[in-house]
Amino acid sequence: MSEFNGRTKRVVVIGAGVGGLAAAAVLARAGLDVTVLEAHVYPGGCAGTFFHQGYRFDAGATLAGGFYPGGPMDLVAQAAGIVEWPVRPAQPALVVHLPGGKRIARWSDQRRWAEREAAFADQAVSFWRWQEETAEVVWRLALANLSWPPQTPVEGWRVAGTVGRRVAVKWWPALAQDATRPVAARLPSLGSGQAGADLKLFVDGQLLIAAQATSRQTNALYGAAALDLPRRGVVHAQGGMGAIAATLAEAVQRHGGRVHFRQPVSRIIRQAGRPVAVETTRHRRIDSFPAEVVIANLPPWNIPPLLSAGEDRPAALPRRLRKLPPQPQAGWGAFMVYVGFDEAIVPPDWADHHQLIAQRPLGEGNSLFLSLSPAWDAERAPAGQRALTISTHTHLSPWWQLFEHDRPAYEARKAAYVERILSRAETVLPGLRTAARLILPGTPVTFRRFTRRAFGWVGGFPQTSLFRAWGPRLGPDLWLVGDSIFPGQSTAAVALGGMRVAKAVMESL
Repeated sequence: MSEFNGRTKRVVVIGAGVGGLAAAAVLARAGLDVTVLEAHVYPGGCAGTFFHQGYRFDAGATLAGGFYPGGPMDLVAQAAGIVEWPVRPAQPALVVHLPGGKRIARWSDQRRWAEREAAFADQAVSFWRWQEETAEVVWRLALANLSWPPQTPVEGWRVAGTVGRRVAVKWWPALAQDATRPVAARLPSLGSGQAGADLKLFVDGQLLIAAQATSRQTNALYGAAALDLPRRGVVHAQGGMGAIAATLAEAVQRHGGRVHFRQPVSRIIRQAGRPVAVETTRHRRIDSFPAEVVIANLPPWNIPPLLSAGEDRPAALPRRLRKLPPQPQAGWGAFMVYVGFDEAIVPPDWADHHQLIAQRPLGEGNSLFLSLSPAWDAERAPAGQRALTISTHTHLSPWWQLFEHDRPAYEARKAAYVERILSRAETVLPGLRTAARLILPGTPVTFRRFTRRAFGWVGGFPQTSLFRAWGPRLGPDLWLVGDSIFPGQSTAAVALGGMRVAKAVMESL
């Protein structure tokens, strides 16, 4: 093993999500003493896959991208020593269903242009050219391991140097302009006819799942990159999304690291402001893991309780954690319906990913994302059946209000959401309820129970401003990874962020 300052450094990663495992795999390969602590029985968190009554359901995230040569997952594989990911391409990436029966397939090849022109008329060409050209520049910067937002003067100089080297001067005025305005600023010129209205609804639906906000709020640069995921290729992971996290966990162990499950972390012990150990509590048993560096693969709201335990002074918390916004208003939760059903109702050549937009406002069952296990993956369901994950964005506060104060009303709301979601899903997959052999609902309360994420918050911060993004360094030898830091949500983004943090940790040592 390589040494830092004369000896091997001990790193503890809290949470076996994709971001934490990516950081752990890169650090373990570099020779650090790495331990990953996960409260659950399998890795992946919101990008995990759970087994129930013969089905393997993707728990939350269902769309995986970034596996193209030179892309985020390719770079992570190189840094983590992963020879091959267990994935296969999906084509089309997804199909979007708009009100009135309009269907738009999102292809990763040249078919995308014909599809867009047929759906939105020629007026949309200028928007999509802006989106793709801008995305090329933004991804070029993100893949250069960009330290955004810079947290030290050195990182600031590096950001400036990276932009100078990788972005042609002709792009600087447009990037500066788009850095402070929303995606909607690129849409008004498209007219007020049906094609323009359909395009705005289409873009809003895509941004909600990729940036947690619509075109009026999402920053233009982030939005351009987020809209680019299908063009760069979407894949299926064999056995479900959790196979990506499992591959990273195997890499950690292969390089000498350890991954411990059923180890819920209860405390980060610090001395003189720096971590010295991480404690877990299980069945009244307390275990302690020495740590000189701690990487938290957690939402920000999960961290203060770990730091404040045993601390007498609020100042012991990093400044940003003391100023966290009220959590239920800071983002979204998800309502899920997991369905195991007879595959006879699936039409021939039916795409495996569908977004269904019924009406505004988006979320709360008015917009759905459906992901079907591929026909070739026999691990996902019993013979002749398929596993389906359906999700919709939902506000957190109403669920917790009812769960804590009116449990019968909570159960009634849950049943009403299941009925609404299945009814709308049947508009694109007729006969689903009749063919269903298993129906499991999940609320934000469910997400907190199984992923330990505060309030069941998922998806990261809405990407409304590049200048409000979170950097990964919380304090001396205390780091944050996951969908809360740049570059944000999606499996590819959190993996890239994990690799970035691993390199920053090694530099700091």
